[in-house]
Amino acid sequence: MHWELSDEQTLYADSLREWLTARAGSAQVRTWLDTGDQRAFDEVLIEDGWAGVGFGEELGGQGGGLLELALTARELGRASAPSARWLARAVIDVPAPTRAALEVGELTTMAVPGDRIPGTSAGVTWLDGRISGQVPGVLAAVESARFLVPATTPDGICRLYLVERESDGVDVRPRHLLDRSRSVGDVAFDAAESVVVDVDAREVLRRSANRAAVLVAADALGAAERMLDLSVEYAKQRKQFGKPVAAFQAVKHACAQMLVTIEAGYSVAMFAAASVQDNGPDAGLHAAAAKAQVSAQCATLADSALTVHGAIGYTWEYDLQLFYKRAKLNRVLFGSPTAWNEQIASMLPIMPSVA
Repeated sequence: MHWELSDEQTLYADSLREWLTARAGSAQVRTWLDTGDQRAFDEVLIEDGWAGVGFGEELGGQGGGLLELALTARELGRASAPSARWLARAVIDVPAPTRAALEVGELTTMAVPGDRIPGTSAGVTWLDGRISGQVPGVLAAVESARFLVPATTPDGICRLYLVERESDGVDVRPRHLLDRSRSVGDVAFDAAESVVVDVDAREVLRRSANRAAVLVAADALGAAERMLDLSVEYAKQRKQFGKPVAAFQAVKHACAQMLVTIEAGYSVAMFAAASVQDNGPDAGLHAAAAKAQVSAQCATLADSALTVHGAIGYTWEYDLQLFYKRAKLNRVLFGSPTAWNEQIASMLPIMPSVA
C-alpha cells in the first residue's frame, strides 16, 4: 500500500519544504545549534504562518488536522530544524475550550518524561492544591511558561493540573542532548501551586500519546529521507580503486534497502496519522505500530547511512550527523520501540486456545 496525499496536502508539503530550504538551510541550522537558540526558528515559523497549520481557525490556526501536522513533522525532520517547542505544543490533545486557554500567552508543555509513553502521573502527586514530584526529560521544558501536569490525588485518581513555570516550588534544569535540534529539561515540583484542568485526564493522555507517536514517526521519516539523499550524493562523489563507491554492489544494496525502509515507513506513518485524526477504534494500535516500526527502522537506516559515508559522516562538517542524531533520539522520544510493541501486545485480542 502506498499512501496518496490530496493535491492540497502535496502542495502544502512542497511549499513548506521550499520555505525550509530558504529559511532553515543547514548553515542556518548550525548557527542556531551553535548558539543554543531554540526559540529563533519557532518565532520565524510563527511569523510566516506555518505554526498555525493543523490547528483550528477558532484557535487562530490555519485549519487542517493531524495529517497536516504529520506532514509538517516530516519536513521539520528533513531540515533538522529546532522544533522542540512546535512538537511540545502539537502533541497535546485536549478539547477545544481547554486548548484555547492553553494557547494564551507563552508555551504550555505537558510535563511527562520525554523517554516514556505519555501516561499516568509518573510519581507526581497532588495534595491540597499543590503538586510535588520530579519529571525527567520534559520536552521544551526550558522554553515553557507553564506545565500541564498529570498528578495522582490521595485517592489514586489521575488528574491534570496547570502549574506556572514561575511559581514557587518549580525548578527546571536543562539536560544536554547529543541531538541539539531538540531540548529537554528535568522539572521538579515542590509543593507548587496548581489549578485543576476540567478534562478526562486518562483520555487526554491516551490521545496525546497517539499524537506523539505519529508525529515522532513522521519526523524520523523525514530525517531518514534526507539521510538517503545525502548517502546517494556522497556515494557518487567518493572514489575507491578509481571509481565511485556507488558502483559497488554492497553500497547499492544499502541504499536500496534505505529506500524500501522509507517507502514502507511513509505509508505506515501517514495511515496512522489519518487513523488517529479520525479517532477510529484501532487508532491506538496504528499509532503504536507507526512509532515502534518507523522510529526503529529509521534509526537502523541511520547506521547504514553512516557506513556509506564512513567515519567522516559523523564529523561536524558533514550534514549527515545532524540527521543521524535526530533519528537516534526519535527512536526513544516518547517511548522506545519495545515500550510501544508492548502497547501493541496489550491491545491485541487474546485468541482462545483450540482443543
